[in-house]
Parts: sequence; C-alpha cells; structure tokens
Amino acid sequence: MEFSFAHNNLNVMDLEKSLQFYEEALGLTVERRKEAPDGSFILAFLTDGRTAHRLELTWLRDWEKDSYNLGDNEFHLAFQVDDMDEAHKKHQEMGCICFENPGMGIYFIADPDGYWIEIVPAK
Repeated sequence: MEFSFAHNNLNVMDLEKSLQFYEEALGLTVERRKEAPDGSFILAFLTDGRTAHRLELTWLRDWEKDSYNLGDNEFHLAFQVDDMDEAHKKHQEMGCICFENPGMGIYFIADPDGYWIEIVPAK
C-alpha cells in the first residue's frame, strides 16, 4: 500500500479575494471548482501547473465568525522559487511579507486570511 499527497485545505473568508492573491503572489490557477447544490460551500482547487499537489480553498456560506483561528501560525505551506530576489521584490511590492529569516535564506508571506506561506529557494 502506498500513499501520496493529494492536497491541503485552507478555509477562506472571501474566496475571490483569496483566488486573486494566490494567482498574483504564487502564480496558482483554479483547476476546478465544486459548489454545493444548496450554496453552502464552494471548493476551489488550485494548481501550480507542474506538480500533482493541489491547494483546496474552501468558502463556507454559513461561517458566522469574522476570521478563522490560526493559532500561532506554526503550521504553514511552503513554496520553492527559482528566483528568490525577484520573488522577494514582488512580495515586498504586494506588502504581504510578514516575517523574514535572512540567516536561513527564507521569508514568509501572509494571505488575506492571515495564513503564512514560506518561500524557500529552489535547491
């Protein structure tokens, strides 16, 4: 028996705003959407166009809170990039860098819901 990664899920407050962010910041595009017949949820599966891994963004119509509890943001996604300098410049212009660790050569960006995304150089 073998297992392989399929996707990670993040719940979002404003699906369209999040889709715009992930496309602009990371170049992800919507591969497919699933909408509940009663309108109670929308799932959007994002792809980088290169790997089999997907990011599922979930919007819930009946979520009554103003945000999601992200704890201490110790869990995160990580993306590697082939041009760290260009990526850093882009994310700096977008104003989404939330933490930098120059000693490790990495930094984090935050999405519209406050989820942290680690940016690492391609090895």
